[in-house]
Amino acid sequence: MPHLFTSLPTEAPTSKTFSLDPFSVDTHATDSFTAANTSVVGFLRCTYKEDFKRILLPAVYSVVFLLGLPLNAAVILKIWATRPNLSKSNIYMLNLAIADFLYVMSLPLLIYNYGSHDYWPFGELTCKLVRFQFYSNLHGSILFLTCISVQRYMGICHPLAMWHKQGGRRFTWCICLGVWVVVAILCAPTFHFAATGTQRNRTVCYDLSTPKRSVDYYPYGMALTCLGFLVPFVGVMLCYCRMVHILCRPVLYQGVSTATGDKRGKAVRMIMVVAVVFCISFLPFHLTKTMYLVVRTVPGASCKTRNLFSIIYKSTRPFASMNSFLDPILFYFTQPHYRQSTRNFMLKVTTLRDKGTNV
Repeated sequence: MPHLFTSLPTEAPTSKTFSLDPFSVDTHATDSFTAANTSVVGFLRCTYKEDFKRILLPAVYSVVFLLGLPLNAAVILKIWATRPNLSKSNIYMLNLAIADFLYVMSLPLLIYNYGSHDYWPFGELTCKLVRFQFYSNLHGSILFLTCISVQRYMGICHPLAMWHKQGGRRFTWCICLGVWVVVAILCAPTFHFAATGTQRNRTVCYDLSTPKRSVDYYPYGMALTCLGFLVPFVGVMLCYCRMVHILCRPVLYQGVSTATGDKRGKAVRMIMVVAVVFCISFLPFHLTKTMYLVVRTVPGASCKTRNLFSIIYKSTRPFASMNSFLDPILFYFTQPHYRQSTRNFMLKVTTLRDKGTNV
């Protein structure tokens, strides 16, 4: 049976894979709630079908690790090599690449965890750190992309304004430091909610929260989505709408400078790539996570409904990690001289290979 209200402590499991979600249970655990229109306390017993995680998550995380590690390392080294003449955009990109690199370094633990049927042998502190790294990277990437978008917006829509040009690189570094502080504050509660537990004599690492703290997690999860995604997302979209409006005007139109016209190609590329990152990585994850948080806290939600939204949400979780290799692509497409240097490098490699073959 998909769900059952009973006082009996048993229910036949529907899957051999047991969810780490606080509202899912195995044959030895229950979650209780008080019905809204009755004083009778019942038990909603539900086991989630999550066999897909054993294949999907390790596969996607492995691809993200293999691509994200060298790409972000290359971006960090490339930008650091030009540090005496760093532009504001490159300072933001450097911090973005560092956040992605730190997250990618934690993926081998998650690959082992999901490949081993949710078994976590690395201890509770490591569990908290890995979950913190995931959310701090996610929201750090969103905020740094927001900073890049606002900086580009000022250059396109307000090219003559002086206030955003004052302070130079030192002011930009201060903004980056502020972003790291904001991300740390937003994601700090992860250390409180994320923890290890035991399911069927196996140590597991809870993603959102432990079962005892599931009700407390709901307001924090919604606040994190609003402050860490919705507000920056709306700001970025407003900036881009204004930028598109300006870029569609003739170069000599009133309010559009020649300098702005020269930046059009670069601005259009950035708009397209950032929009792709948001649409692929951030939007699906936060949308499904919000729906999942709502459904799992509704007392009357059936086990079948919870299982459906759990699958939808956890299927989009890997896409939230893909920004770790999409961000370096953003750097590549918005930096013409780096694209040229990459082409020159590939040309040299091809020439040397051809010479070696001819010998």
